[in-house]
Amino acid sequence: MKRIQKDALLLTVCLAQFMVILDISIVNVALPDIHSSLGFSDTGLQWVVNAYTLTFAGFLMLAGRATDLLPRRQVFLVGVALFSVASLGCALADSQAVLDGARAIQGFGAAVISAASLAIVTSSFKEGAERNRALGLWAAMGGVGGSAGVLLGGALTQAFSWPAVFIINIPVGIAVVIAGRRVIPKQGATATDRKLDVPGAVLISGGLTAIVYGIVRTDSLGWSSLGVLIPLALGIVLLGLFALVEGKLASDPLIPLDVFKMPALRAANLIVALLFAGMFGMWYFVSLYLQEVKGDNALLAGVSFLPMTLLVFAGSATAPKLVARFGIRPTLTFGMSLATIGFLVLATVEASSSYWVAILPGGMLAALGTGWSLVPATIVAVKGVPPAQNGLASGVVNTSRLVGGTLGLAVLTTVATSHTNHLLSGGTAPLDALTSGYRIAFLIGAGLALAGAVAAFTLLRSRPEGVPRPAQQGA
Repeated sequence: MKRIQKDALLLTVCLAQFMVILDISIVNVALPDIHSSLGFSDTGLQWVVNAYTLTFAGFLMLAGRATDLLPRRQVFLVGVALFSVASLGCALADSQAVLDGARAIQGFGAAVISAASLAIVTSSFKEGAERNRALGLWAAMGGVGGSAGVLLGGALTQAFSWPAVFIINIPVGIAVVIAGRRVIPKQGATATDRKLDVPGAVLISGGLTAIVYGIVRTDSLGWSSLGVLIPLALGIVLLGLFALVEGKLASDPLIPLDVFKMPALRAANLIVALLFAGMFGMWYFVSLYLQEVKGDNALLAGVSFLPMTLLVFAGSATAPKLVARFGIRPTLTFGMSLATIGFLVLATVEASSSYWVAILPGGMLAALGTGWSLVPATIVAVKGVPPAQNGLASGVVNTSRLVGGTLGLAVLTTVATSHTNHLLSGGTAPLDALTSGYRIAFLIGAGLALAGAVAAFTLLRSRPEGVPRPAQQGA
C-alpha cells in the first residue's frame, strides 16, 4: 500500500474513532438543555452518558472478535451506518426512554467502529515506528474527541438546541462510509475457525449495567437499601458467570483469560482504566461547573475547553517520539503524574474562582498528561499481538477505557451529589454546595491518576522489546 493510501486510510478510521469518542462528551454541555427539555432527574441525567458508554464497553469485546472472524472493512462500514442511524434516533427522541434507548444502540455501533478501526490500523501498518505513529494518531482521537466534544457540543447547543449534537454525526458518518469503501482494502477474515461468544458479551454488558445502576441509586436510597444491594449483587453474579463462561464453558471465549497472563497487557489496561475513570469525571464536572456555577452559556463553556483539546492533541502527537527517546515507563509515569497534578489544581476550585485560576491550568495539565499517557499505554496493549488477535487486543484496551470511565463517572457523580445534598441540608449556599461536590470528585480523580502513575512505574519495563531506541549521536 502506498504512503498516500495509508494516510487516507488512517484519516478515515481516525475520523470514525474521533466521532465515537466525541459522542461520550459532546452531550455534556447539552445536559442542562436535555434536563429541562425531557425532565431528567439529577442522577438520571448521567444515563444520557452511561447508556452509551455501557453498551460501548459491554460489546467491545464481541465487536473485537467480529473483526477477527469477518472482513474488517465490512464490519467497520456496518458499524458506522448503525451509529449514524442511531444518532438520528437520539435527535428525534421525545422522552427519556427513547433517548436512553437510542444512545444504547449508538453505543453498540460505537463498539463495532472502535474495535474495527484499531484492528485495521494494527493490520495495515508495520510494527515499529510506522505503527507507533499510526497508533499515536488513533489514540489521540480518544483525548481530542473527549475534549473537542465539549467545545463542539457548546457551539451546536447554543446555535441549534441539543438535538444538533446528534445530527452532526449523520453527515460525518456518510462521509466515512464513502471514503472507507475507497481507501480500506478488502481483507478476508483472519481467524475463520473462531466463533462469536454472544453469551459472554451479554453477561459482561448486563453485569456492568447492574453495578452502575446500583451505584447511582445510592444517592437517593443509601448503600444499605435493597434497591442498591440487589442490583450490585446481580452485577457481581453476572460478572462471575462471565468469568466462569470464559474460563470453563465457552468453546471460543470472548476474552481468553490466558491473555491476562501477559504482564504488560494487564498493566496497560489497568492504567487506561484508571486514567479514564478520572478523565470522564473531569469533562462532566468542569462542564457542569462552568454552566451551573459560573453561569456560562453552552457556547462559552465549550470554548473554555479549546486549550485542553489542543493540549491533548499535542501530547498525543508527541508521545511516540517521547516513547522512542525515553521508553514506555518514563513517558507513561510522567504523563499520569502530570494528570494527577492537573486534578489537584482543579480540586482548588471555589464558587467564586476565576476560570483562569483553577479550571484552565488544572484542565491543561490533565489534558497534556492524558495525551502522554494514552498513546504509550495503547502501544503496550497491542505490542506483539498476533494478527489473528488484533481485534481481541483492541477490544480489551477499549473496554478498559470505557469500563474505567463509566464506573468512574458513576462513582464520582454519586459521591459528588451525595456530598452536595448533605451540605444543602445543613444550610450551605447552593453554589458553594455544588462546588464542594465537584472538588471531592476532582480529588478522587487525582487519586485515580496517581494510582495509574504508580502502576506504570512499578509494573512496566522501561523499554518493551521492539520499541525502537533513539539513534546515538555520532553513531
